[in-house]
Amino acid sequence: MEVKEEVEFKLGKEDNMKNLILESPLPDCVKSEPCWLGIDEAGRGPVLGPMVYGICFSPISMKEKFGEMGFADSKTLTEEQRESIFDKINEANEMMGWIVEVLSPTFISTSMLRRTKYNLNALSHDCAIRLVALAIERGANIAEVYVDTVGDPTKYQEKLKGIFPAIDITVAKKADSLYPIVSAASICAKVTRDKAVKKWKFQEEINTEDLQYGSGYPADPNTKSFLANNMDYVFGFPQFVRFSWSTAAIILEKDAAPVKWEDDDEDENADKSNMALTSFFCKKDHNPKMDRHIYFKDRCIETVEKL
Repeated sequence: MEVKEEVEFKLGKEDNMKNLILESPLPDCVKSEPCWLGIDEAGRGPVLGPMVYGICFSPISMKEKFGEMGFADSKTLTEEQRESIFDKINEANEMMGWIVEVLSPTFISTSMLRRTKYNLNALSHDCAIRLVALAIERGANIAEVYVDTVGDPTKYQEKLKGIFPAIDITVAKKADSLYPIVSAASICAKVTRDKAVKKWKFQEEINTEDLQYGSGYPADPNTKSFLANNMDYVFGFPQFVRFSWSTAAIILEKDAAPVKWEDDDEDENADKSNMALTSFFCKKDHNPKMDRHIYFKDRCIETVEKL
């Protein structure tokens, strides 16, 4: 099976709630020669569908030949142009390799809404780090890394340098238009996202005939229409929607069934002026974060250590 066909097959078969790694075969040259590696993403802003992070890497000795392939920032290309260049990337598999990670909408939303703060920038950084580590684990000899920045480029570069001290790291704004290796990563990510969105399998009972959801960006009229017409009063949106986005949250708040969380009561009643004196005293080495939640205490639910 060709690499492109394998990508389409896996995107059509895998569980949409799970993240997915897709990758090309690694040529021997990327293992034996020092390589440069580019990192970029696709689908950061949309309220619909996954975000995809991609890396592409090739021997430094082939930089000139690599640059002749006509790579450009994926956002400046048509879908047909991106597909054509992605074909070229796979045909030139004797001089380069690529890996992408598809981050599901469910993963993105649950990550951003956890108790401990974990924003989209941190999620993006961690994904980029995972992909570089994976390329090294696969045997690629990575000597240089070029990244299209997420957040402050200086801080991001210092973070990556601390994790990969032996690698020359460059983090820059608009890196996808400055470095062809980043442009190639951008194309791999964008083509994968486009295919993931087109081949999305709705687990919910949604009539997909003539279904139009547009680009997925909040301002797109087709996206707005999809959100308005595919929200269940009780269960909310299908897994295709990033429910942590303010666009989706506002609709849920306005039109979905109201939800009362027990934690809301705790927050509302947390008036320090009425706190008991004993609350200011605690046992030595006591960590309040380790206290059992009131939900479990009230229902006499205990931890099971043995079955």
